[in-house]
Amino acid sequence: MKRFNLIVTTFRRQEAIAASELRDLLTYLGDKEPEVEMTKISGLITASTSLDPFYVIEKVREILSSEPWRISSLLRFIPVEEVVSTKIEDIAEAAGKLSSKIPRESSFRITVEKRHTSLSSQDIIKAVAEKIERRVDLKNPDYIVLIEVLGGVTGVSVIKPEQIVSSMKHEKSEHI
Repeated sequence: MKRFNLIVTTFRRQEAIAASELRDLLTYLGDKEPEVEMTKISGLITASTSLDPFYVIEKVREILSSEPWRISSLLRFIPVEEVVSTKIEDIAEAAGKLSSKIPRESSFRITVEKRHTSLSSQDIIKAVAEKIERRVDLKNPDYIVLIEVLGGVTGVSVIKPEQIVSSMKHEKSEHI
């Protein structure tokens, strides 16, 4: 099974350019040999980096503030903590394990982004929710249980809402 710890979106048909840019960016941040791969999904690339994906997100946010021209074809950066096969029970087990990061008093929401699968989002959400004993807040959660289905593999993360970086949102917010 392909392992990765970062999903990055780009413009459709710009995957090769984005893959090169991501490789250069990860090298700039200190990874000696990042593995960047174009997926079969248009507009999506994955990376296996020796760097902590949350560190990468933090550094990308800094770069977007100080040197936004460094990032031109990379749109969204999504950290991935676990990669499992796209089976509801595997996804739920991984999410349940990662949910220990959510403090008892904190709230969460489950977000499913599916590509190339016939699994139902509702079935995934139901199975994952059964594994997490925390308060649900759909509008303003403290944490997001993020399920990224990429065909036969699924990335699972428990993140704070600000731990996904969008160069497009950043660009817009800087100009308001």
